[in-house]
Amino acid sequence: MDLPMLQVALDCNNTAEAINVLRQVKDVIDVVETGTILVYRDGLSAVSNLRAMAPDKIVLADVKCADAGEKCGKSCKEAGADWMTCINAATVPTMSNAQKEIEVQVELYEGWDNESKMRQWLDHGIQQVVYHQSRDAKFAGQKWSEKDVENVKNLIKMGFKVSVTGGVHPEILQLFKGVPVYTFIAGRDIREAEDPHAEAMKFKKEINRIWG
Repeated sequence: MDLPMLQVALDCNNTAEAINVLRQVKDVIDVVETGTILVYRDGLSAVSNLRAMAPDKIVLADVKCADAGEKCGKSCKEAGADWMTCINAATVPTMSNAQKEIEVQVELYEGWDNESKMRQWLDHGIQQVVYHQSRDAKFAGQKWSEKDVENVKNLIKMGFKVSVTGGVHPEILQLFKGVPVYTFIAGRDIREAEDPHAEAMKFKKEINRIWG
């Protein structure tokens, strides 16, 4: 079983803040996420700047595309991204058109569990999904559970590469022991830590301990 990758979600207020965090953790993480909030504030130039800071890492543009897949995908690719997110409510043609330009991750929000539609994603070459606990759900007190683990397992059985995000802390990783999670995505825990590098190392050490 491959080791899960570690992704840092840079939902920062500006690119300078994101660069400051990335500078401290880029030797530890595998995937650099240009967060939705950052893209809304600074545009796709944020993607280009983070790409320049981490040329050897995977860079994700978390734009949560819902329409105009081809143009969104092409724009993100030209900015330097390797991956781009679509939300599960987007139509299959939107996702398919985006996938022709860039590797697509589908973010799973409410109403995601439509197996027929998910089979269509796979048929169109879309292999990545992000199992999500949203910021709002997390702040409302929602916790990770065995039900979440079962959902992730079922998505993997369908043929997806599944990333896990939303209130992910180092101690949460143990819940997924034995499950071939593709990527664990950590945001606030790393981004707002007093020592982001040390916090990222906690995640890496847990990944190596559990899956190594």
